[in-house]
Amino acid sequence: MKLTLLDTKTGADLLLIKNEYSYDHYSFSRDKEKKYFTIIWNRGGEKVIHIDGEETVLMPDTILPLMFNQTFRVEDGETTVAWQFNREFYCIQDHDEEVSCLGFLFCHGDKQFISLDDTMKQKLELLLDLFILELNTKDTIQREMLMVLLKRLIIDLTRIARNTYMPDSKGQDDRYNLVREFNMLVEGHFRKEHSVNFYAGLLNKSPKTLSNIFPQVNQKTPLQIIQERIVMEAKRLLYYTDKTVKEITYELGFEDPAYFATFFKRSTLLSPGEYRKNRESFV
Repeated sequence: MKLTLLDTKTGADLLLIKNEYSYDHYSFSRDKEKKYFTIIWNRGGEKVIHIDGEETVLMPDTILPLMFNQTFRVEDGETTVAWQFNREFYCIQDHDEEVSCLGFLFCHGDKQFISLDDTMKQKLELLLDLFILELNTKDTIQREMLMVLLKRLIIDLTRIARNTYMPDSKGQDDRYNLVREFNMLVEGHFRKEHSVNFYAGLLNKSPKTLSNIFPQVNQKTPLQIIQERIVMEAKRLLYYTDKTVKEITYELGFEDPAYFATFFKRSTLLSPGEYRKNRESFV
């Protein structure tokens, strides 16, 4: 089942994909004109999922949020639900004070696998039913109703993720917000700026302060976050584009292709050329 709200006047899109029995997978194609944030919910057994062409396992009763330029493919889409929305429908950056998810729930760091307990599963089942009801109700307030439901979904998931990944952050909102702001700054500047010093300056913190705070809230070091974001983008460019390694080197802020190749191989154990040759087809 695929239900959609597509506003041709504003370009606002909301999609709900549920239990695609007729396909053994479903995917989101990287369309420059259609970039969606995605929330995937595995309501069934263990599944294999491909994120940007790389295989991982999605456990039962688990949610996985993805950024707007990430692709996914699920093997056996039965018992899987995916919400997708673009910035025109709901801009989480504009509403960040309301939902507090950007740079944490939606970020390019480690995948945020969110496990659901029985209470939360029941809650999401009810919310899913309301989404289906509203997507089938065509009236003048449909978009507003769906936006309220989406906001509720994001807030609930952010709460669970925060308790899971930053259990010691209660009463430490300054640290939580610092991590989120750092991730957002990295997202905006990683193609040019690779040093912790740069981001520390924007945050009015010393590099040592950042390096001390992040492990305290169960986060990787600032340098690891920066470098992993660069590698992730390099993989995407190698996987989906025909750009040369030299072009990718300069696009990601490196001056020397040989140094970039060494940097990439340190993280992946493959040279950029080897990674491109070994990539699997992604439909």
